[in-house]
Amino acid sequence: MSAAGPFLALPAMNAQGFRLRASGKFICAGSEKIHLCGVTYGPFRPEPDGSEYHDPPTVERDFSQMTATGINAVRVYTVPPRWLLDLAHQNGLRVMIGLPWEQHVTFLDSRRREKEIEQRIRNGVLACANHPAVLAFAVGNEIPSPLVRWYGHRRVEKFLERLCWAAKGEDAEALVTYVNYPSTEYLELPFLDFAAFNVYLESQDRLQAYVARLQNITGERPLVMAEIGLDSLRKGEAAQACALEWQTRTLFAEGCAGLFVFSWTDEWHRGGHDIEDWHFGLTTRDRKPKPALEAVRQVFQNMPFQTDDSWPLISVVICSYNGSRTIREGLESLRGIKYPKFEVIVVDDGSTDATAAIAGEYDVRLIRTANSGLSAARNVGWQNANGEIVAYLDDDAAPDPHWLHYLASAFMAGSYAGVGGPNVAFPGDGFVARCVDHAPGNPTHVLLTDCEAEHLPGCNMAYRRSCLEAVGGFDAQFRIAGDDVDLCWRLQQRGWTLGFHPGAMVWHHRRRTVRTYLRQQLNYGRAEAMLERKWPEKYNAAGHLTWSGRLYGKGFWQMFRWGQSRIYHGSWGSALFQSVYHPAPGRFATLLMLPEWYLLTAFLGIVSLFGALYEPLRVAALPLVVALLPPVTHAGICGWRAFFHVEPRRRWQRFKLAALTAVLHFLQPVARLTGRLREGLTPWRRRAANRMVFPWPRAIAIWSEKNWRSADQRLSALAAAMRESGAVVVHGGDFDAWDLEARGGMLGNARAALVIEEHGDACQLVRLRVWPMGFPAALVMASLFACLAMVAVLDEEWVAWAALNVPAILLLVRMFYECGTATAVILTAISATLIPGEKILESTQLHE
Repeated sequence: MSAAGPFLALPAMNAQGFRLRASGKFICAGSEKIHLCGVTYGPFRPEPDGSEYHDPPTVERDFSQMTATGINAVRVYTVPPRWLLDLAHQNGLRVMIGLPWEQHVTFLDSRRREKEIEQRIRNGVLACANHPAVLAFAVGNEIPSPLVRWYGHRRVEKFLERLCWAAKGEDAEALVTYVNYPSTEYLELPFLDFAAFNVYLESQDRLQAYVARLQNITGERPLVMAEIGLDSLRKGEAAQACALEWQTRTLFAEGCAGLFVFSWTDEWHRGGHDIEDWHFGLTTRDRKPKPALEAVRQVFQNMPFQTDDSWPLISVVICSYNGSRTIREGLESLRGIKYPKFEVIVVDDGSTDATAAIAGEYDVRLIRTANSGLSAARNVGWQNANGEIVAYLDDDAAPDPHWLHYLASAFMAGSYAGVGGPNVAFPGDGFVARCVDHAPGNPTHVLLTDCEAEHLPGCNMAYRRSCLEAVGGFDAQFRIAGDDVDLCWRLQQRGWTLGFHPGAMVWHHRRRTVRTYLRQQLNYGRAEAMLERKWPEKYNAAGHLTWSGRLYGKGFWQMFRWGQSRIYHGSWGSALFQSVYHPAPGRFATLLMLPEWYLLTAFLGIVSLFGALYEPLRVAALPLVVALLPPVTHAGICGWRAFFHVEPRRRWQRFKLAALTAVLHFLQPVARLTGRLREGLTPWRRRAANRMVFPWPRAIAIWSEKNWRSADQRLSALAAAMRESGAVVVHGGDFDAWDLEARGGMLGNARAALVIEEHGDACQLVRLRVWPMGFPAALVMASLFACLAMVAVLDEEWVAWAALNVPAILLLVRMFYECGTATAVILTAISATLIPGEKILESTQLHE
């Protein structure tokens, strides 16, 4: 049975009858998923007729031998004759055709040369267009990194896009790629149907790590290794066979859509000469098999994983509330799962539609409960599971056929408590869903490294049942969202780690209307507020989550990142592995991206309206425009940067997609902010005890008699006592001159620093300095309103004077209050941490 989503678009037929197409992280032909098990072929010494691939009988023997070995794809480096494609089709082979051009010279120096290259691409595609044996066209191969550095990567990217669309113009249904290599991995080429890389690494650990990196760079597209191999002339045939065995097995296990072994034979011709000092072939020049051919055959016959009894039992849990519209698609896809040992549990959380009836049509265990929310339903799932691993799937998601294989392999390879994978949007959900897929706020993973996750989205996550039981499962207070984040944090709090596998892919429906998308974001905002109450230390003073890892998704591009990215080229451009680095946005840039920026905008709008009553207030219109500029600009840039597979000549469709995406980028923070405010996550929230002292600096001296404790012990005890009061406690960093901070709110906090004098015989004099810290911007805003109030006095506008003094006084009072409560938290904690033999000698106010 085939997989869900795009794999169900056509009835099951012979895969040879369909053109190949990219489908999420993999490639399929019709309804059949295809793993490319390929070899490179030629070019050889030209024949008298100019053919670089010998005569048809020779090619027929080669292709027949390939098919017997389990090979299903061939990569050629020049445009082949039509008869070669016919022979490939007869032998069940697909051909990836390289379109050669002068990419090793300064090809962008002449407009004429650019047009000639584009025409050559068109001619090459036209010669093979619409042939059923065509796998894909490669519009380039390893443009040298010095040339990319010379022209700048943006210019090279645009030229490759031009070549891509030129190829599509001659064969619209053909797959198009560019074969990259590690020295230019930073090239951003979203217009390609799949990513292809030539990678030669002779260490299994390094290859595994680098492929994981390439998978994350590639994102939601298939990753194909266009060349791998080992030279048997220098390493020996036994070493070649061993290396190719673990290389091919590793690449399939890491979720690659396919690979090409370099090469089929030792015979190779390049630049007018036979290459005789490299022996990369699986066969010798006279086509005698090497040991590597048998090693590759064994892997190709059992890819992507070997089937045996070593796989653990997995329980797949689908929780649904009124999910009748989409759940059938997910259940149908589970019929096509290739995994040998799994069960399916559907938890119907009090649905009032046909969800239960639909689930009853399939071989699943149906559990019906009263409506208690998503977390409670997920708990019912793992509590009734028989598997040692519990995999969760949303009722609007559908997995890849090897989804469970990839999850299980990650669990078996490491000591992860949980493992997840990417979720990719269904391609046929409509215009709005395409835009939502490029908007912020969709479920996505957060990675600490290429293989270790900080967060796994609920639509595609799996956990060891023992770990779920150890932490008590999901927190039932999260009825709609947030439960997956909370669970990930609790597992990591225990010292466990979470894994990520790029091959464990599921298809996931995006919201199909703007209204449902904004409702989803509002619920996510409410979940954020609930998480902040439970995990205040994970949030900053403004109430925003600070991830340690990197968020992956299409909607996270930052306006202020443009122009700041830097490419590591190495000294004089000599680095073999060249990567791009994106610095984190600064404080000002981050402030402009916060939903609360819309509160400031709304406030300035209200002040501007009062300008109708008091003319000087009309000046607020200017800062209102300035405040609106960052979110509007950011939304516009994000819409413009979003890539949609739309032909360049269909500009109007591209404009409509970009425009709606920009609107979603602008509205999403408003929806999130609304949910946060409704659930109590406000800029004026209070998380400390309702006690305050006058917020002035203090110096405290504590004498400790024969109760020696280190500075770390004392500060840890002080931090614990501060947390008991409900305050949010922050530790000073490596470059800070303070040790602990208590947050009173968004406008004020207090800090403490400690030093210890050692007096011998386990006696210590502990000195603590405590001081308040107000938010400077609050003072600036208060001063601004006070100045405007003075202008109103001069005009004898007493109503305006009173109205302008209100926000100034409120800001100052609020800052005073928050600094006072934060100071009280620290002082109370100091008293609470005293032990017998310790006493406070003095507590004095510090005067600057």
